Amino acid sequence: MSVSRTVLKLAALAALTGAGSAHAAVEIQWWHAMQGALNDKVNEIANKFNASQSEYKVVPVNKGNYDETMAAGIAAFRAGGAPAILQVFEVGTATMMSAKGAIKPVSTVMKDAGEKFDQKAYIPAVAGYYTSSKGEMLSFPFNSSTTVFYYNKDAFKKAGLDPEKPPKTWPEVMQYSAKLKASGTNCAYTTDWQGWVHLESFSAWHNTLYATKNNGFGGTDTRLIFNSPLHVKHISNLQDMVKKGYFSYGGRKAESQAKFYNGECAMFTGSSASLANIRKNAKFAFAVAQLPYYPDVQGAPQNTIIGGASLWVMGGKKPEEYKGVAKFFNYLSRPEIQSDWHQATGYLPVTMAAYEATKKSGYYDKNPGADVSVQQMVVKTTDKSRGVRLGNMVQIRTVVDEELEAVWAGKKEPKAALDSAVARGNDLLERFQKTARE
Repeated sequence: MSVSRTVLKLAALAALTGAGSAHAAVEIQWWHAMQGALNDKVNEIANKFNASQSEYKVVPVNKGNYDETMAAGIAAFRAGGAPAILQVFEVGTATMMSAKGAIKPVSTVMKDAGEKFDQKAYIPAVAGYYTSSKGEMLSFPFNSSTTVFYYNKDAFKKAGLDPEKPPKTWPEVMQYSAKLKASGTNCAYTTDWQGWVHLESFSAWHNTLYATKNNGFGGTDTRLIFNSPLHVKHISNLQDMVKKGYFSYGGRKAESQAKFYNGECAMFTGSSASLANIRKNAKFAFAVAQLPYYPDVQGAPQNTIIGGASLWVMGGKKPEEYKGVAKFFNYLSRPEIQSDWHQATGYLPVTMAAYEATKKSGYYDKNPGADVSVQQMVVKTTDKSRGVRLGNMVQIRTVVDEELEAVWAGKKEPKAALDSAVARGNDLLERFQKTARE
């Protein structure tokens, strides 16, 4: 064979090899629960990351709602086919932590990959929730939200209330409700996620324990104590608002926000991530304010706790997949990416740099109230306000929903309902503790 023909063959082989390697990007499966516009945004983020480099390809896959996504991920792990990244809502944190071998801590993934990773760069109340007692960040805080207060400024004007002065306390909420009702407003107040808002976040906001062992951060042998006099007083006040026709209950999850943005209810407590949806649908002037509190409670207001979800890195993956995950998480942490995500969705910017970048851009000046969620969480947390991290928390929330619904329907008194919720919830905690030991 001539030298020229040999050179041509080698050149052709090199071209084929090059073409093959161009398509050999390591695939990173990302299962998530973002739907609608949020699903579109997730796809956009993944596409931009994929376009920014050629070594890795993140493939986002919607697996339904939070419950369905977590269940699908756990089932896939047991079957040996879990994704590299699994989005899990915050109440699934303790379950993921206890799943031996199922996850690889984010701090370990980042360190092994040689990626720069500073846990102090994240908002303390966010990072602290996903960090172990040893100071190790276990999952990546992606879409973190918190509870905030929305109100209809037009309805306030009609009721003779100052639209620039939302109620700061729960007694004021009740006073405002009476005036709104008298002015013809069909419903003064409604809420999403009643257990998260009125027991979990309520406890932290008042620097009061929801459960022993620092709300579960101190060990699995924790027990619920949200049947204190303060909790009973609050649920009793809400029950009174139901009786007077001020408070209209709309459902266990995010059903009630429609009652607000369609103009039915003038005041609403829900996720900061509801902002984009409310902004899109409301045909009236509205504003966002901090959660109300009881002024006679020492230490209130403290800080609210996070909702939303984080990204868990699943165990048993190849080293190159973990390197890709680390690169992607580094990309997600960029101030411009976090700032864009925050502004588009209403979720928190999970790093202080992203918050400062958003503030510098003038976004908060143009969108008053959009920074309320951050302001409620940038303070230093206490052992009582770090969050609620309990096993079987999904089931505990269902128990709470059942008991509170009995109160709103007039079938149970607040103390009896909270006592029952605590007793039933503690049974679930005992079961989880037993499983965690095995």
